[in-house]
Amino acid sequence: MNRQVVYIKHQDIDDKKWSVCIDKADNSRIYANIWHLDRTAEVWDALVLGDYDYVMPLPVRSKYGLKYIYQPTFCQQLGIFPSPNKKIAELFYQALYKQLRYVEIQVNSSNPTLLNDNRFNFIPRKNLLLDLRYNYKSLARTYSTNTKRNISKANKYNLQYVQGIRLEDYLEFKETNLTGNTSAKNIEKLKSIIAYGQYKGIGEIFGVYSQENTLCAAVYFCRWKNRVIYLNAVSNQLGKDLRAMHFLLDNFIQNNAEHNLLLDFEGSMIPGVARFYEGFGAVSESYFQLKFNRLPLPLRWIKS
Repeated sequence: MNRQVVYIKHQDIDDKKWSVCIDKADNSRIYANIWHLDRTAEVWDALVLGDYDYVMPLPVRSKYGLKYIYQPTFCQQLGIFPSPNKKIAELFYQALYKQLRYVEIQVNSSNPTLLNDNRFNFIPRKNLLLDLRYNYKSLARTYSTNTKRNISKANKYNLQYVQGIRLEDYLEFKETNLTGNTSAKNIEKLKSIIAYGQYKGIGEIFGVYSQENTLCAAVYFCRWKNRVIYLNAVSNQLGKDLRAMHFLLDNFIQNNAEHNLLLDFEGSMIPGVARFYEGFGAVSESYFQLKFNRLPLPLRWIKS
């Protein structure tokens, strides 16, 4: 295998070879599929080793005439595929450093770090996973006391758990209950991701309706390999009051228990959100944000 890592521009990527590499990778992630990158990064190049033996997607933006790499929304882990050993990972990181001035990207949990090389900053991040191979009773025993209490409360409200919410209903519900700075552009990206997932049969929206038949919580789950990803969720105030998201997740876990699946919550660096996921027995998986900044001095502070 050629040991030189090559930078390939988007238009020159061999789609077929890329897809085979990602599909067969032991650390395959949905985010590295061409269709997902096209919807989240829009513009992306790649580093490739050999005949697509190893690949690394690079979401690209430009500012002040300088190209840099960033982490797109709805795209938790990228990095090198398949799982590299430390020598191969070092080849990719060195190529990245040689080709680019600024990089801030999250590599997947199977990618080694170079903690002894002070040119690179590897910042730990936390993902949360729940193994669904066990029966529901075993899984429910790992719930926290607070989670059990909230599920018990939710069960008193005659809530309805519904599989197959329409995309239009979900987006209307989400836009009505937006928190934070979710842009119209990101809503369009989300719409495209979900529409494709529904079309391909790898994604579905699950919801909870109140006793009065009002939608109060919903989640888009998508499956890739043995992972079911909690990719996007929304609740309104009624849903929070009725503990509807606790009800939804408990029902989802019941329906998928004893299957060879990992429920991937995509983690959170926000303590309260992480506690919510951990309350269902999810365990931590570490991955890293890779960052370096060698922009010219007048610009370095802008991206620090």
